[in-house]
Amino acid sequence: MSIVVNLADKIEYETAAPMDDRWTARTVYEMLAQTVARSGNRPAVSFQIKSGPKDKKETLTWAEFQTQVTRTANYLRSIGIGEADVVAYVLPNCNETAITLAAGATAGIVSPVNPLLSAAQIGAILAETGAKAVVTLAPFPKSDLSAKVSEALRLAPGVQTLIEVDLRHYLTPPVSWLVPLLRPKPDRDHRAKVVDFATAIAGQPGDALTFEESDDDRICTYFHTGGTTGMPKVAQHRHSGIIYNGWCGKSYLFSDQDVLMCPLPLFHVLAAYPVFASCLFSGAHMVMPTPAGYRGDGVFDNFWKLIERYGATFMITVPTAAAALMQRPVDADVSTLRYAVSGSAPLPVELFKRFEAETGLKILEGYGMTETTCLISINPPEGERKIGSVGLPFPYTDIRILDCGADGAIHKECGVDEIGEICVVNPGVNVGATYTEPEKNTGLYADGSYLRTGDLGRIDADGYLWITGRAKDLIIRGGHNIDPATIEEALMAHPDVSFAGAIGQPDAHSGELPAVYVELRAAASVDEAALMKFAQDNIGERAAQPKHLEILDEMPKTAVGKVFKPALRKKAITRIFDAALAEAELPIVVDHVFEDKRRGLVAALKKTGEVDDNAVNEALGVFARPWIWNDHAKR
Repeated sequence: MSIVVNLADKIEYETAAPMDDRWTARTVYEMLAQTVARSGNRPAVSFQIKSGPKDKKETLTWAEFQTQVTRTANYLRSIGIGEADVVAYVLPNCNETAITLAAGATAGIVSPVNPLLSAAQIGAILAETGAKAVVTLAPFPKSDLSAKVSEALRLAPGVQTLIEVDLRHYLTPPVSWLVPLLRPKPDRDHRAKVVDFATAIAGQPGDALTFEESDDDRICTYFHTGGTTGMPKVAQHRHSGIIYNGWCGKSYLFSDQDVLMCPLPLFHVLAAYPVFASCLFSGAHMVMPTPAGYRGDGVFDNFWKLIERYGATFMITVPTAAAALMQRPVDADVSTLRYAVSGSAPLPVELFKRFEAETGLKILEGYGMTETTCLISINPPEGERKIGSVGLPFPYTDIRILDCGADGAIHKECGVDEIGEICVVNPGVNVGATYTEPEKNTGLYADGSYLRTGDLGRIDADGYLWITGRAKDLIIRGGHNIDPATIEEALMAHPDVSFAGAIGQPDAHSGELPAVYVELRAAASVDEAALMKFAQDNIGERAAQPKHLEILDEMPKTAVGKVFKPALRKKAITRIFDAALAEAELPIVVDHVFEDKRRGLVAALKKTGEVDDNAVNEALGVFARPWIWNDHAKR
């Protein structure tokens, strides 16, 4: 049973005992050891390289998992990874990824890196974090990751050891027999020593660590934010923040009887902490279907059958995946499922309703971010779930809605339902050292300790948090952060472009997609098709490539000449909503888009014929942005 049903429960729970009395583990490894003592023979992690409900799977018990983590941590120490040294992993999902995450945080500082990034971006992150070792895939058929990481290592000469995971053991004959014949030739044009993961750790003891863990609450993970620029911000997390995430998961939702279907990547905090750390704390079983998770071949088509295969009790999803699953019938026995947990981006109201209606599942929406070691709030499983809200703060998390200056000085504290910046303090906030670069922490905290999230929101009379927009300009595509500067800088390099402004346009599947507006120099003759091709050729990360490009006679600008992005967002909402209404053959157009203090940007619709609200809800309910009839709107 969840420890919190409403705000009064949260307050009562916090006052009953200090947080330090809620758990005894001081490190991730101690948290794992305590779970092994309770649930060592129960399944811990499962992985299957193919998505079929009868394909080969590999499951490790918690005792087996601890043995592998111990061996890996001991090996990392043997090659010189100390508490202040960084081991990065550039891996898709597999059991070795989970092992490396726990072992890297035990031996030193582990730094997960998105394997979908370009070689230049991976190299920049490795150099930024000072990685001494990297774990990645061995050359494997139909994968360019090994070659890409090798290229990245030439940009990060500080990497001394490259540890390769061979996925062949997850395959069955005759496919496994073909791997040596089809394996790409390895690229060894770098300075790092190359070793095989399985061989390297096999020579290490698995019954105990060969070193003593310090009992100080040290930094043990680095997570890069976004990764769409050459110099990303790197957030640093302590053991206590990770354990807090695990404790929240156990206290609210999970026990060692639960099975979590998690097709989300372990280079992202949502999978690493609210999911994996919760399993580490509670003894629940985490299942990873295919290296690419939801993006893997056949995962969406086989998803419900995989739920049946493992007897999953929870599914972890994001809005883009939930929308895709709605295109497939529920073609298996999913009666074991209790909840769907959704995060990373706002879930459109109509998708929320349709998903619950078709699956019979309750969705729990929550809120977290890399800078707070993830978890901040969630709709209480056994309390009121307010659709569109991200719920109540977890115990020992305090949220304030503030109006702050650039230096973090508080101008005022907002009242009930008044919008301001969401500011958070909890065990996951590393006050004064959120980022590795000290200058990036300047002005980041309000009242000395409350992390300024950059998100705008309000708290209602019941204590529920509502996110209404972002002070930051990040484009969030299916939970993936895209820095608009990446798009703008690429287009500004074109000789005919004078200004460029990138924003996120509404999308039914991904929540937002990148769109860019440009103003041309005088006498320029380039057209939109040529500029789009230029953008695709010059933006290394595919996710950041714009889905819409439009040339404007004059870009909307502020009084000091900056691109005024609210006007661009209004143009995008109008264009997307008008297209959706036209496709539905509804006699309606967007009259204007306005800023509402409680709901952010709202589309005001104008009827040109007879229509009912249900038809409009069906056409526009797939988007996260709200609408209203024009006669009720503000101009």
